[in-house]
Amino acid sequence: MRSTAPIILFFVLLFSQCQPRPEQVVEKPEEEVQPSQKAFDWHAATIYFLLTDRFYNGDPSNDHSFGRQQDGAPLRSFMGGDIRGVIQKLDEGYFTDLGINVLWMTPVFEQIKDAVDEGHGKNYGFHGYWMRDWTALDPNYGTMEDLAELVSKAHQQGIRILFDVVINHTGPVTDIDTQWPDSWVRTTPQCSYDSYDKTVSCTLVENLPDILTNSDAQVDLPEFLINKWTEEGRLDQETQELDEFFAESGHPRAPRFYIMKWLTDYLRELGIDGFRVDTVKHVEESVWGELYALAVKALKSWKDSHPEEKLDDLPFFMLGEVYNYSIFNGKEFTMDGGEKQIDYYQEGFNSLINFSFKDDVLLPPQDIFMKYDDLLQSANWQGLTTVNYISSHDDSTVPDKGRENILDFGTKLLLTPGIAQVYYGDETGRKLQSEEATGDAVLRTFMNWDEVSQNMENKAILEHWQKLGQFRRDHLAVGAGKHEVLQQEPYVFSRAYARNSVVDQIVVAMNAPAGLKTIPVGETFKDGDQLIDYYSGQSSEVSGGTVKIDSEHDLVLLGRQ
Repeated sequence: MRSTAPIILFFVLLFSQCQPRPEQVVEKPEEEVQPSQKAFDWHAATIYFLLTDRFYNGDPSNDHSFGRQQDGAPLRSFMGGDIRGVIQKLDEGYFTDLGINVLWMTPVFEQIKDAVDEGHGKNYGFHGYWMRDWTALDPNYGTMEDLAELVSKAHQQGIRILFDVVINHTGPVTDIDTQWPDSWVRTTPQCSYDSYDKTVSCTLVENLPDILTNSDAQVDLPEFLINKWTEEGRLDQETQELDEFFAESGHPRAPRFYIMKWLTDYLRELGIDGFRVDTVKHVEESVWGELYALAVKALKSWKDSHPEEKLDDLPFFMLGEVYNYSIFNGKEFTMDGGEKQIDYYQEGFNSLINFSFKDDVLLPPQDIFMKYDDLLQSANWQGLTTVNYISSHDDSTVPDKGRENILDFGTKLLLTPGIAQVYYGDETGRKLQSEEATGDAVLRTFMNWDEVSQNMENKAILEHWQKLGQFRRDHLAVGAGKHEVLQQEPYVFSRAYARNSVVDQIVVAMNAPAGLKTIPVGETFKDGDQLIDYYSGQSSEVSGGTVKIDSEHDLVLLGRQ
């Protein structure tokens, strides 16, 4: 992989004049550090998840790379979104205004050039999960220079980057996209999902070659990659780096370790903060511990050599997509077929995506909050967490495709203990339905920027999410604090956080009456404390164990100024 060090240095020097660097959370055992938006804890993170191709078109000149056209089935062509579009929204402060402190984009690696028919009509790899070359970016998404700029600018705003990675499979085979060698992939049997082997040692669907992640047999580079890198003038550099990697790591030249080398290069060169790992349960669980160990080392290497650019000394973070995992099944996931349980938290993962929250969001807020607090605050879960969401790119069981309840669901998501995942358009009322598209494509419409700029209802939805998001970002207690009920009607609760010398408390009132309302704060705050309601913007002083807020809103978000 070509080094981006000069590129990163250029952008750091250029943009450091534009925005102040977030302060690091400094360990001070004898001194309490009050919270600010600069403090960060993965357990309280707010992740923004976007499909790179569906978010914003910042560079129309790359829309038809490799001769691709918008001739696919409905919502199955490349539509123009790219890294430059994400950079533009960073420049506009869109993610900061939304309270986002982690950005997760779908994979940006080079995809298969052509399209396939997978049962829904002609389909391109716009989603990013059909890899052809892990060492290069797909030109439809942008360049390495674009990616370096994005990481640098995000870090300057205190936003971490989760890189979406795949080891399970390559892209489908087409007339112009070569199949990887048989020494690298299997093409049969197709998974039937009724046992461990028939979930792991198989292809997810027809014509999606499965990497031989179980093999330690040494393999050569595929001929098509050798030819490609030769044409691009980087074969010697790539092979030299591979020689050095295998010599240093001691790993065999097996398929999975080639891919791990290519993936961790992005950490080593750009300082990317973590991975979101795709199709976790379809790979032997031990593979993830191998990836984690290499990734930890790679990110530490970047931080050690970039002391002025790093946000903090936090280690590498790895989030897993174990499809249908539920936090309420405990840390162990029962594999398809039921004959084996796996604790993926012991295999390198710091967090797993929780597929239960989209159902729990239908419950009253007090039930949700107590349920999640009881679990995440238990001794069994110390140091671990989960990621909650209400919609995503491949889960069709969305509770609110028409977005009729998006204000209520947004409130519950952003106030529930754990990590919150905002799927692009959750915050703007982007509809998750299409009269023409079928399958998961209906979840992947283009971001509704026009509605946000022209429709008062969509603007109001965004403002609601922004207020909650900023409150959550500025107060670690929201996502990672201990929950305590202060009053049942209207519902008032507090959260208290004390970790790594950071202390934070908040109080929230829900379903409060319009007009002047008196909110009890219990022992969370003392008389004389100056508080601000993040929702109305009003300030109030604690007196007699209460604060008074005069607003038309039924939601009050209290924290110290």
